[in-house]
Amino acid sequence: MQHFTTSDGLSLAYDDTGQGTPILCLSGLTRNSSDFQYVLPHLKNHRVIRMDMRGRGQSDFDPDYANYNVLREGQDALELMDHLGIDRFAILGTSRGGIIAMTLAPLHHDRLLGVMLNDIGPAFDPRGIEAIMNFIGRRPSAKTYTEMTALMPEISVGFNNVPTARWDTETRTRWIDKPDGLHLRYDPALRQALEEQSHGDTLDLWACFDAFKDIPLALVRGENSNLLTMETVSEMQNRMPQMHFSNVKDRAHIPFLDEPEALDILAAFLKDIA
Repeated sequence: MQHFTTSDGLSLAYDDTGQGTPILCLSGLTRNSSDFQYVLPHLKNHRVIRMDMRGRGQSDFDPDYANYNVLREGQDALELMDHLGIDRFAILGTSRGGIIAMTLAPLHHDRLLGVMLNDIGPAFDPRGIEAIMNFIGRRPSAKTYTEMTALMPEISVGFNNVPTARWDTETRTRWIDKPDGLHLRYDPALRQALEEQSHGDTLDLWACFDAFKDIPLALVRGENSNLLTMETVSEMQNRMPQMHFSNVKDRAHIPFLDEPEALDILAAFLKDIA
């Protein structure tokens, strides 16, 4: 991983590989750039930039947790692109990463070559929010990778037919194994940030989504998602008829992105941004 320094002095980690159309990969709320390890082999003819957002993975934790918000994180993404000298780029946004993409659209539409969203839209199912609040900022009860891998099928409601080897990889991606048990790969203060932001003014994400007009757009959803409802998907399709869409069977929030349905949508999206 390489690092760059943000305008407010944090060192953020990123990976920059390949050549071709630039695609910026933005991960989920508590996730990091490893989220895209499964789809990376399918982006061979593109320049793929994966970043660890502030407070995640190998990036600095922010001493002010209030900065864990999508507007600041969107600014971080733009600063990384500026650091790399990339003017226009596509975004592959998983969950929180997709929200960040939406917030960039109104003011930075001209920089977006296209956006592919992974199991996220402008409205959220309360069940998904509740599930997030049940785990964010809390270490798991499992003490080892082996214990956690065994628990993954049980706690990953809506995921079926996932090989044990994939769960083992996920476990090692999401947690750090230390002598006293598994630790988070992100700043636990994300929980405080999310709690406080939930009581403040909210962004009009539908208005942000509407700013995707006239750019290539794609959406992948886990058919068992507890965060993105089909009602929201239908409204997104009504507003953006150009949007490619697929439901990924045996998946919930969030698909791994190397499932056949996801790869079909990815292929269509890549053709659009070529």
